[in-house]
Amino acid sequence: MGAVLITRPEPGASDTAARLASLGYASIIAPFLQIEQLHPRLPRRAQACLITSANAIHCLPSGIPIFAVGDATAARARAVTSFPVHSAAADATALAALVALTCAPAQGPLLLLSGHRQGLTLAAELRMHGFQVTRRTVYRAISPRIFPPNAAQAIRAHIVDRVLFFSPETARAFVRLAPVSLRPELSQIKALTLSPAISRAVADLPWRSITTAEHPTQEMLMRLL
Repeated sequence: MGAVLITRPEPGASDTAARLASLGYASIIAPFLQIEQLHPRLPRRAQACLITSANAIHCLPSGIPIFAVGDATAARARAVTSFPVHSAAADATALAALVALTCAPAQGPLLLLSGHRQGLTLAAELRMHGFQVTRRTVYRAISPRIFPPNAAQAIRAHIVDRVLFFSPETARAFVRLAPVSLRPELSQIKALTLSPAISRAVADLPWRSITTAEHPTQEMLMRLL
């Protein structure tokens, strides 16, 4: 059994590596994005804060409940705040549904902390429910200029037999940076993705197979191994 290549950025990459190790899998971390934290001014008033990634936790406000897209992000939020943290345990659509059931437009605006050019669909969906949504960009993802050398070396040495993709941004970076010379080796490797959008993003490469998690959670992605 070969190693699993983890393409997601830190700090999530190390968390995934630890999870894989607990399941008996060797892994190689080769982030295809780096996260730059941003510190915008937040509004003074909001009834709740929504986060779709643990990368937003450094900007969590105090004094209001937190709604997180999944359990892992919720767990990280609970480690830094004493206020209630609710998990949608799925994706942005589930998060919108949870907020719509739990909050009320009359109780005040919602604060959405997201990455650069992210969260727009979620904000629009909540506005359709009558909520006022204030969105703040609190991080951005930066792609490396070259294919990570440790990933290329492991692929060429036939050490890797599966690659995990957690986001369309990471998938697009992998496809854009992948040298043509790696294509023969990629044809022996399985791509495991968190969502159909990610599967579409990696479809231009000659994988042995592309498999999508039944639900967009790390736990469901692990089941594909």
